[in-house]
Amino acid sequence: MRKWGPLTAVSLGTFMLLLDVTIVVVALPDMARALDATLSDLQWVIDGYALALAALLLGVGAAADVLGRRRLNVAGTAAFAVASLGCGLATDAELLVAARALQGLGAAAMFATTLPLLGAAYQGKDRSVALGVWGAVSGGAAALGPVVGGLLTEGPGWRWIFFVNLPVSVAAIWMTLRVLPEARGERGRRVDWAGTATFALFAGALTYGVVRAGTEGWTSTPTAVTLAVAALALVAFVAVERRVAQPLLDLRLLRQGSFTGVLIGAVGYNAAAFGLMAYLSIWLQTVLGMSPVHGSLVMLPLAATSFVVAAVGGRLLHGVPARFTIGGGLLLIGVGGLVLARLDAGSSWGALVPGLTLAGVGTGLVSPGLAGAALASVPPRNAGMAGGAVNTFRQLGYALGVAVFGTVLTSRMQDSIGHDAAHTVAGGGAAALRGTLSDHAIRSAFASGLNAASLTAGSVGLVAGVMVLVMVRARRQPPRAETSTSASASTSASASASASASASAQEAPELQGQRT
Repeated sequence: MRKWGPLTAVSLGTFMLLLDVTIVVVALPDMARALDATLSDLQWVIDGYALALAALLLGVGAAADVLGRRRLNVAGTAAFAVASLGCGLATDAELLVAARALQGLGAAAMFATTLPLLGAAYQGKDRSVALGVWGAVSGGAAALGPVVGGLLTEGPGWRWIFFVNLPVSVAAIWMTLRVLPEARGERGRRVDWAGTATFALFAGALTYGVVRAGTEGWTSTPTAVTLAVAALALVAFVAVERRVAQPLLDLRLLRQGSFTGVLIGAVGYNAAAFGLMAYLSIWLQTVLGMSPVHGSLVMLPLAATSFVVAAVGGRLLHGVPARFTIGGGLLLIGVGGLVLARLDAGSSWGALVPGLTLAGVGTGLVSPGLAGAALASVPPRNAGMAGGAVNTFRQLGYALGVAVFGTVLTSRMQDSIGHDAAHTVAGGGAAALRGTLSDHAIRSAFASGLNAASLTAGSVGLVAGVMVLVMVRARRQPPRAETSTSASASTSASASASASASASAQEAPELQGQRT
């Protein structure tokens, strides 16, 4: 227990966080009914968490180097637990969204410190074993999330998907304090709070503007103002990063086509692979009438296939340049999105399986290579920054995917059933309209909207895949630099549900393969 206690403590927190990402999707219809939530409310239940995580991950990671990684990990876990309690007790959608954002803050502190703590606790072969177990736990959480969410939602109720975090948080905090030593980064490190604030404003305003466009239109004044604020925040972020001595993101790295290509791939990957899941869950439960458990099992092919492909592909594709595995995987995810876009009023759950399976294969190819590709495209001294940037852009891609695809969904639906009805149905309120709209009209409209959103997701995946194939090239490093960088690679937290499954476990061989 003494030897593997640190791994157990870290894995508990990781399992809880990644379970919470996928567990929420299945519970959205029940949340909508219980809290009288709108579609935009449901979007923010997802995006509030993802945006807080994306906006704060780099800044909190720098703060952990100064304040202490164990201390910040414990503080983040405590904040996550308090936020989970707030989510479970929420009496309206606004309180739930606020609590989810606080969860994201806690998650950022945990993600930014989890693997650095593991790296400090283990060396040599033990580190490889620890990272392998951590990867397996991550994959298990991603795969089990929808099923556990379905069981809890259908059993004691949706609030228990948050209450279940409380005992796990207590156990994780107790073990972390008992078995993990304190660790800090290099002396003299300063936190770029101005960069953190401007990036958070940019990400939040951009996502809010896209969600607002879904309800008020792209040309409305509120949408235009919000998007203008996002543009100004981005300009401010660039100005700050060019002036500070220790920036969140060294903008000079963006001049390297390979690194920029990896970031584009990260955004497109999380958007195309996972941005549709919420709307598919709502369609399965509120239009087709499936239970939460059955609805979650329909989406299991994506998570299960990605986990198997990532595990097997790590051995079979060793030495294949990452631009082919990542680019090819994104193309498969894109094709999977296009295959999903063939629904009609008579479609059943079986129509989703081929597209989800293809997307799962693509996800299994992309997930192990993203971190390694980022590290291989920058100098070793920038390894930590590169890993953190990839994770940040992945979460931003997920948040934007949920927002963009929701806007596309409702825009297409309102062409046939009107603005208000489209938002009611897409928000899980189909039952309330069955007296005024025929079941055929509801099914047809939702299928049409999902087709449009799936085509958009597929296009995102295809474009991102092509850009990765064109832009990403291997960067050769001296062998010793490569070895030292592998440790930094494993300190990059991975926040996406399915994708983080094997990234850390296979990161070192993937990095080596890219440089061969």
